Amino acid sequence: MSIRVLIADDHAIVRSGLSMLLNAQKDMEVIDTAAEGREAVDKALELRPDIVLMDLSMPPGENGLSATARLKEGAPDIDILILTMHDDEEYLFRVLQAGASGYVLKSAPDMDLLTAIRTVHQGAAYLHPSAAKSLIQEFLQRVQKGEDVDSYHILTEREQEILALIAKGYSNKEIAEQLIVSVKTVETHKTKIMEKLHLKTRPELVRYALKKGLLDFE
Repeated sequence: MSIRVLIADDHAIVRSGLSMLLNAQKDMEVIDTAAEGREAVDKALELRPDIVLMDLSMPPGENGLSATARLKEGAPDIDILILTMHDDEEYLFRVLQAGASGYVLKSAPDMDLLTAIRTVHQGAAYLHPSAAKSLIQEFLQRVQKGEDVDSYHILTEREQEILALIAKGYSNKEIAEQLIVSVKTVETHKTKIMEKLHLKTRPELVRYALKKGLLDFE
């Protein structure tokens, strides 16, 4: 089956060029395009692509960063690959915190983009080599300074909410009913939470939530 991709970029010529490149691949199919973030989120929620190729800067309208966070909130099972001209750690961390699965520079060769799409579709993260280097350097600097490197801050607001409910003993069905979402959505959020926090069991999650002060029942 082809990897179904939605392209979001405010430049028509970029959308056209990327569509031609991806549709020329035997394992990829561009199902639609969007010119700004809000349109990208609406179309992604309707069409449910495997991957959204999201430009970071899309004025006017909602930018790629905001759209990424909003889309991951509504459809955590859709992977988002950021395509941008910015090559610095500030953008890198903001992209990862928003929930993107990858980061590719617009100046990168076509093959890098194709590799990134296939990598993300297989369930792994993809970072451009220079971006990965920046991430590692920043992490090491934070460790050396003794700063908190806890992963809690990279959870989305909805993930933090679900983490607290899981730790308090609510079932996936009860959480789904309380938040008015599907059980599958809750399960997907739970998987993402465990991955981000490097936890494997429910007791570990409960201990983590207790440490973070999330179990203060009123």
